[in-house]
Amino acid sequence: MSLFNRNDKPGPVASPPAPAPTPAPKPAEPPVTAAAAAAKPIPTPTKAGASMASVISKALKITGELESTEDIQIDGQIEGDVRGVGVKIGQNAKVKGTVYGDEVELAGTVEGRIESKKVVLAATARMTGDISHQEIKIETGAYISGTLKPELGKSEAKPAVKPMAAPAPPPASGTTSNVSPLSPTGTSGTAHH
Repeated sequence: MSLFNRNDKPGPVASPPAPAPTPAPKPAEPPVTAAAAAAKPIPTPTKAGASMASVISKALKITGELESTEDIQIDGQIEGDVRGVGVKIGQNAKVKGTVYGDEVELAGTVEGRIESKKVVLAATARMTGDISHQEIKIETGAYISGTLKPELGKSEAKPAVKPMAAPAPPPASGTTSNVSPLSPTGTSGTAHH
């Protein structure tokens, strides 16, 4: 009878499992000083919560309302009202309807109305209709046929019920007043700048 050792057997031989490699020790990081922290550039976002504008390309024609809680860039055609935070209407774009926004930049054509706090009409702008605004910039060459109403936002400040005014005391003898009441009225007509 003969005794065999496992290693004497022909065939594949299983090797014992290799020990797990031990990780190399990390070099100690120096403590961060206030001067070192100040020297490191800190990435800053360009605009808090900034996002890209929704784009209506020149290949699109939309019939109906367009509404966004962000900015809108229009390069195509819209037949209907447009609402956005910032609305940019490109040079070849056309909107038939009312454009609402905090800021509206028009380089194309609008047939309708614009209601915005800030309006910018580029030299290529063609506006047919009324513009209600707080602030407006019109470049030379822009075409406007309508009424400019610098009253947007002022109606919100007016009270619902007008308080009764106390009668003014009569002027003292020998003095006169040259103050005349002015009413805020818009400009109307066709303007070519």
